[in-house]
Amino acid sequence: MKSRHFLAFDLGAESGRAVLGSLYRLRLSLRELLRFSNEPVQIRGTLYWDVLALYNNMLKAMRACSQRQRQRIEGIGVDGWGVDFALLGADGALLENPVHYRDRRTEGVLEQIQARIPPETLFRVTGMPLWQIQSACQLLSLRLNRCKLLESADGLLMFPDLLSYFLTGERICERTNAINTQLYDVHAGTWWREGFDALDLPFRIMPPLVDPGTTVGPLNAAVATEAGLDRIPVIAPCTHDTASAVAAVPASGTNWCFISSGTWSVVGALSQQVIPEACSAGLCNELTLGGPFLCRNITGLWVLQQVRRQWERQGATYDYGRLVELAKNAPAGQALVNLDDPCFVSPKDMETAIRNYCSRTGQTPPEGPGAIARCILESLALLYRRSTEEISGFQRRQFDVLHLVGGGSRNSLLCQFTANATRLPVVAGPSEATVAGNVLVQALAAGILESPQDIRDCVRRSLPLADYVPKDRDFWEDRYARFLDVVCRTRNS
Repeated sequence: MKSRHFLAFDLGAESGRAVLGSLYRLRLSLRELLRFSNEPVQIRGTLYWDVLALYNNMLKAMRACSQRQRQRIEGIGVDGWGVDFALLGADGALLENPVHYRDRRTEGVLEQIQARIPPETLFRVTGMPLWQIQSACQLLSLRLNRCKLLESADGLLMFPDLLSYFLTGERICERTNAINTQLYDVHAGTWWREGFDALDLPFRIMPPLVDPGTTVGPLNAAVATEAGLDRIPVIAPCTHDTASAVAAVPASGTNWCFISSGTWSVVGALSQQVIPEACSAGLCNELTLGGPFLCRNITGLWVLQQVRRQWERQGATYDYGRLVELAKNAPAGQALVNLDDPCFVSPKDMETAIRNYCSRTGQTPPEGPGAIARCILESLALLYRRSTEEISGFQRRQFDVLHLVGGGSRNSLLCQFTANATRLPVVAGPSEATVAGNVLVQALAAGILESPQDIRDCVRRSLPLADYVPKDRDFWEDRYARFLDVVCRTRNS
């Protein structure tokens, strides 16, 4: 029996990577071929993604793959973050680089959407709450600012689908990413025409919708020649990175929840059906392979990443392993912060934002890298608990185990804090859940695997996992009560 090989591109807010996934006797191995930075660019007050640099790195990775890999690659898949998009002109070229979801162009747009579409209608049709970074808000900001791009546009592509378009020349939108636009009818499985009309957005620019595992097309002949590869099929995995990670959660049974932990954290659980009323609490109904899941998006490790970068600019470099050790040795039971507070979205100085938040809530601010890191990690674990309890309440069921996947699963202190805070046993890993999901949906499309559960079983027997048991129950109960009090004080301040 020969190994079967697939190439996965996983694009994140900080970096992108190319990973070769190989299946032998239904066991998966992953080999990173190239990792490259993803640095947004500020030009004349607008924050852009450098999509051409990302694409150039993808070409480099494909060339490296063709030089190292003697056996045939059977598919290429691209996943990435949601909400951001590019507009194409009549000639198929980019009208401008995609704008970053943290750009300020959507400030004040939520009120305009609410004036045109009642929130309860948005919740019912799209299954998504109002959030100013979503594609609908970004598009409406173009309309409100009398931008000529919408009139010039001949097509719209979500970010991962844009890169598949560069590879194949084919335009599609995969449904796990479409739902993040808030222009997708989650019940009908189609674009929401009435929503486009209400927001005065051009329906004609939207691409055809496809399911995960759909073959987009073969590599464009010129691209294949440049990369030194055959005209390999490009397969749409779950193109939204969270959906790919959820597809690869190594769970069995039904009473489990998950956290996809990275720059953003997504806390969720699979659903039998969309729950629109959960949107009023800020929960999202998203899609993965096989159906919907209910989740909450949380700021995640973004705050820790930003203070680390800030210290590095000041001449003090800490890798994440060192920060974990410093946090472990810092005093317990100190200040807590609500990482979802707007003050942490994009401050110029993250350390000052933490200090100001603590002062505003009557707490002594943490001092030094260890105390700051511990404050962030404890607060994140407690935020995880609040989110799992919300989801449990809306789904009317209890969870037996929590699966923590993604980069955060490598942080042993965060994993233990999460078990302690949520009072659930935590299974941590794989850290490469998104890539594993990307590769294995491609394998499903190739007929090697047969079902979503086959993917979960394959991950469980193939990739390293670690178990964490809840500890210090009384201490963490007190911490949770304090955390809720701090959040309440923030709202009232």
